[in-house]
Amino acid sequence: MKKKVIWSNYNLDYEDWKDFFDDEYPDLDEDKRIDLMYELNNEHLDDERMNLDIPVDEKIVVIADLGRWHGRIPGYKEIQGRSIKDCLVANTDYATWYLDGRGDLCCEAIHHDGTDHYLYRVFKPDVSDTRKENFLNKICRGTVTRADITRITRRLGDKIAEVYGWRI
Repeated sequence: MKKKVIWSNYNLDYEDWKDFFDDEYPDLDEDKRIDLMYELNNEHLDDERMNLDIPVDEKIVVIADLGRWHGRIPGYKEIQGRSIKDCLVANTDYATWYLDGRGDLCCEAIHHDGTDHYLYRVFKPDVSDTRKENFLNKICRGTVTRADITRITRRLGDKIAEVYGWRI
């Protein structure tokens, strides 16, 4: 499966929106149309949050590969909300959320220092607190493997694909 984009504000192209604006806002000048394009696209993100208001049983963990001015560093964040929609938050200039070829929810978030890559997974229900802590420590040390990730967590893509009718 190739990448399936849920939402993005990266590489918005006015030409893709031009026919819509010609029909709906013929009197707006191009600068105002471009501003409105970004505004409407951001409203689409709110729509995607509603689409992905899907509860999960355990905490979601974001496994991060962070681009900083002094290089790349690993990290993680536990999302306190218990819904997939809580993943669709980025405090960066640009963001693209998508399902990757493995059916994982991912985000590419671009900011002034570089690009962050996020992998969103949910802890499996039978994983002890000690195993979770060890897993999170491995993330911070940069030693976590794909086998570790699949042993301790499960992907969110199955529930997301169901919403959009995608096959993964």
